[in-house]
Amino acid sequence: MYIPEAFREEDREAIAAMIRACPLATLVTHSAQGLVATPLPMIFAADEGDHGVLYGHIARANPQWKEPSNTGDPADDALVLFQGPNAYITPTWYATKAETGKVVPTWNYTAVHAYGPVEYFDDPARLLDIVTKLTDHHEAARPQPRPDPHPEPWSVSDAPADYIQSQLRSIVGLRIPIRRLEAKKKLSQNQPLANRAGVQQGLAQSPSEQDRILAKIIPL
Repeated sequence: MYIPEAFREEDREAIAAMIRACPLATLVTHSAQGLVATPLPMIFAADEGDHGVLYGHIARANPQWKEPSNTGDPADDALVLFQGPNAYITPTWYATKAETGKVVPTWNYTAVHAYGPVEYFDDPARLLDIVTKLTDHHEAARPQPRPDPHPEPWSVSDAPADYIQSQLRSIVGLRIPIRRLEAKKKLSQNQPLANRAGVQQGLAQSPSEQDRILAKIIPL
């Protein structure tokens, strides 16, 4: 990923937060037909290995997992994309528009790219552990309407054990020890303060929830 120094993020805790804020990642691997990509929810274990480890699962019917993916050569590593909030930035928000007119549109966003070999597995105990951790994580974070007819989080153990075992047979687990991490926060840092303030105000007033989320992290 191309990252100008003004947009580079290197703080480990900040990168971990960026990854965890993206509930759906995209797994990209090599195949005999070229690159293959699958959207997947993943769990990030930041305390494992040098850069953390990613866990998830993929449909057994998906041929992506059958391609060689753990050759030991970094050139064959998988790429996992975590796309954070993003928004179009109109030049009308810039104070310098009125001063010089020398402004153009851009796009602000946050993103993390993780690289590493994929280890696939189908051990039922390991699969159950991954499915349980993913479920618990997302159930804890799910929106709850008021009044909520189902206030209690759903648990894997709520379903019959034989049914869960049958579902586990339809998936393959994956583990990615991260070899390299790249993180980017493009938040108008290359603009003067007055322009950044205009961007923050414009995004904060947007009807888009994603725009308003991005507004909160524009540096002022």
